[in-house]
Amino acid sequence: MKRSDDDDRRAGDSIDEFVPARPAESSGGSAGDGAAETVRSDGGTVGSGSPFETTSSTEETRGDRVRRFLDEFVRTPWSILRDDWRALVGFVIVSVYVLMGTVGVYLVETTSPAAGPKLVGAFQSSEFPLGTTSAGKDILSLTVHSTPSIMIMMTSGAVFTVVVGTLFGVVTGYKGGLVDTALSTITDVFINIPGLPLVIVLATLLEEWINNPVTLGVLLAIAAWAGLARAIRSQVLTIRSESFVESARAMDLSTRWILSREIVPHLMPYIVVNMVNAARRVIFAAVALYFLGVLPFSDANWGVMLNNAYNAGALYRPSAYHWLLVPMIAISGIALGLILLAQSLDRVFNPRVRARHQNTGDGERLEPDTEDDAKDMMNV
Repeated sequence: MKRSDDDDRRAGDSIDEFVPARPAESSGGSAGDGAAETVRSDGGTVGSGSPFETTSSTEETRGDRVRRFLDEFVRTPWSILRDDWRALVGFVIVSVYVLMGTVGVYLVETTSPAAGPKLVGAFQSSEFPLGTTSAGKDILSLTVHSTPSIMIMMTSGAVFTVVVGTLFGVVTGYKGGLVDTALSTITDVFINIPGLPLVIVLATLLEEWINNPVTLGVLLAIAAWAGLARAIRSQVLTIRSESFVESARAMDLSTRWILSREIVPHLMPYIVVNMVNAARRVIFAAVALYFLGVLPFSDANWGVMLNNAYNAGALYRPSAYHWLLVPMIAISGIALGLILLAQSLDRVFNPRVRARHQNTGDGERLEPDTEDDAKDMMNV
């Protein structure tokens, strides 16, 4: 049977209802195309009337950005840390040392020889709570005034290790090729250099700079970054093949943006833990070298206190045990505080833990903390 002209016309009208009308072509050609279409960063073109050109109905204000920043970097980390006893204990211990190195030096006066009786025991005198040395120096004053230099050494050495190790590890793991070969060769050289002889040689060559705690901290960590760089490189080799990194490459984002926004955030738990461990190693190395007499006795230092106590026979003189124990307790205390703080900071960067403590817009948490909370959420 033949279809009538009216049936064909109705069929054509029904099809045209589902086909969007094309914009009228201008006689100018290229000028009209440039006005109607906009070239996007991915190489495509989207017209101003496209249904895919969607904008948000609300605009983020400055206050919203501040609240989002505080929630991400202040409220959520604090919510995680306050529920972990290791974080609280570690934070208190480290805070005591920070206050002792900043405020304590102004509250406790410096000591001098013959400031008190010789070898007064700990907790035997209110004037000298931690006792005195064989020269009559106040051990509390020596301990407090030794803290600032140790803290500066610890911070400078840890920051140097993390920055250099992360930079070498991320670049070598992501770039590959000739860059990977060159930087990996440098890393291997520093890994195989013995640390103690290198520090001794550099301390001799840089005698004028060795009294600066910042320089000394960097010197003690001069070869420690290589191991961190090698470990980070192995992790980046795995991360760079992930889908989100491939998507960033497909969008033609810069290498700096990919490294700083996509790769480094996934390495933050490992970096933070290694930063704390690097700080502990700097403290142990500094105290050991001062105790052995490799570094000059230019200022008060826990290693210098140990060296003087050892030379005065504190190992076999019960009346001088406190002289040896006080700096040892100070070293062990800061190391314990850093270990506890590192273990708790690992949870701060854990995405699942952050999700459990992240607040939604209505003040509710994204994930339950306990089994009872999970049942309550399922019953809603």
